[in-house]
Amino acid sequence: MGHKPLREQVVVVTGASSGIGLATARMAAQRGARVVLAARSEDALAQVTAELGPRATYVVADVGRREEVQAIAERAVATFGGFDTWVNVAGLTVYGPLRAIAPEDHERLFRTNFWGTVYGSLIAAEHLRERGGAIINVGSIASDLAFPFQGLYAASKHAVKGFTDTLRMELRAEGAPVSVTLVKPASIDTPLPNRARNYMDREPTLPPPIYPPQEVANAILHAAVHPQRDIFVGGGGKLFVMGKEFAPGAYDELAPAIIALQKRSEPPRNPEGALHAPRAAGRERGDPPVYVMRTSAYTRATLHPFATAGLAAGLAAAAALVLGGRQTGRRS
Repeated sequence: MGHKPLREQVVVVTGASSGIGLATARMAAQRGARVVLAARSEDALAQVTAELGPRATYVVADVGRREEVQAIAERAVATFGGFDTWVNVAGLTVYGPLRAIAPEDHERLFRTNFWGTVYGSLIAAEHLRERGGAIINVGSIASDLAFPFQGLYAASKHAVKGFTDTLRMELRAEGAPVSVTLVKPASIDTPLPNRARNYMDREPTLPPPIYPPQEVANAILHAAVHPQRDIFVGGGGKLFVMGKEFAPGAYDELAPAIIALQKRSEPPRNPEGALHAPRAAGRERGDPPVYVMRTSAYTRATLHPFATAGLAAGLAAAAALVLGGRQTGRRS
């Protein structure tokens, strides 16, 4: 299944006021798409929309409320006549042991991460069934892995994976011209830890390796034109998932190390975070205390598998010729 070139598309992005969502909205506009940005932070949305110009519009919306997600779709129809790609990015996290987290924080996180994805996907599917297009959900390597002290986040991303896979199968059974992609980033340099609800005694961070948000945005926009079922962003994350599948018991034993890697040395800056109210929006990047990778060669290769396979075959053929020539020379 192929879709229109990005420059001919209208792209809806939730969670567009910071991090991956903001990077995706900007990149889509730079590549010629018209963009509908949605998030809770009106000031940040207004600033970014003014930056992007007349090809962009915004909607203030809490994706945990279906009627507000419906308003996003209605704005896209009213402004641009519809949309071609819907990207569910909005997400939050909570740091701390499961036993310490308040029930209202559990519920708020799931309302954003899971129900926001469900509402966005189902509303988008109704619109795209006739005209065709792409639904792209941002999960995480936490869709496949558990992360102690981010247990609710991992649970929500597992749920997003199950929902996304089911939606894809049902749309295929209908013969609907709608692709469904799950993007699974590793640790990404966004303000996610800075905006998290934090029950720990230290400022939170993400375990390395960490990749830039533009790598995720590039993968998302690639899937908007050239659909893929799943895309891992970050070869390090893919290795973690493979290792856990190969030796799940050994992965469980890493719990103390994983907890330690999620703590910085300083005390908490803003433990309430943006879980219940918008806060600290407007930035793509965070401030991780470790090196951030420039790109992910693994992800770039998976986005162009035929070219990569051709290159590998060419290298293998060249190696065979060289080795064959050496063997002939020895026999002579």
